[in-house]
Amino acid sequence: MKTIPTQTIENVRWNDVAEELDRSGSARIEGLLGSAQCEALAGLYPRDDCFRKTVVMARHGFGSGEYKYFRYPLPEPIQELRTAIYPHLAPIANRWNETMGVDVRYPPDHAAFLARCHDAGQTRPTPLLLRYEAGDYNCLHQDLYGAHVFPLQLTILLSAPGRDFDGGEFVLTEQRPRMQSRPEVVPLSQGDAVIFAVHYRPVEGTRGFYRVQMRHGVSRVRAGRRHTLGIIFHDAA
Repeated sequence: MKTIPTQTIENVRWNDVAEELDRSGSARIEGLLGSAQCEALAGLYPRDDCFRKTVVMARHGFGSGEYKYFRYPLPEPIQELRTAIYPHLAPIANRWNETMGVDVRYPPDHAAFLARCHDAGQTRPTPLLLRYEAGDYNCLHQDLYGAHVFPLQLTILLSAPGRDFDGGEFVLTEQRPRMQSRPEVVPLSQGDAVIFAVHYRPVEGTRGFYRVQMRHGVSRVRAGRRHTLGIIFHDAA
């Protein structure tokens, strides 16, 4: 499978990503992957040798549809994305934790953070490929797999809206203390990525910063088939 050029990640305007994450809790990166890369990654779904576990969402009350967790070693493009993007997000995660009064700090490279996860027994890889058919959806949730949680994650839309599927919007909600939840739909095209808060993020109020809780999901797919790639930076217990 074709590798991800390092320049693809370096060309992202990471300062803009940081500002958008601070402002709304999510940031879109347009055209992170090309259509051929997207289709090659989606084409991995039938290959059971790539995956350690399949989850049928309806059996667990997670929604409707399926996803599969990759096994180690990860396919090369996914390993490259996970390793190359993490160093750009770790400073944001550290700044957020400092703002929220959380003592945890994240090392500058992903290998060091994974070593922390593995020392705590979180050794199972979490990158995953999701497949939705017409009528499928994903309930609002948080991807927490143990005590060690990296507070940002990435989803890449591998299918083309309007051609491969209709509906199936990526949805975020933000729960602020003593307020009703704020929803946000992030429009994505094939190859676009969205980076978003896994669990909490800081929001500035009139009396300083406070913590809000985030959840994400996918609205009902109305027609066709939708594939996405999820990259979570902590491993699972």
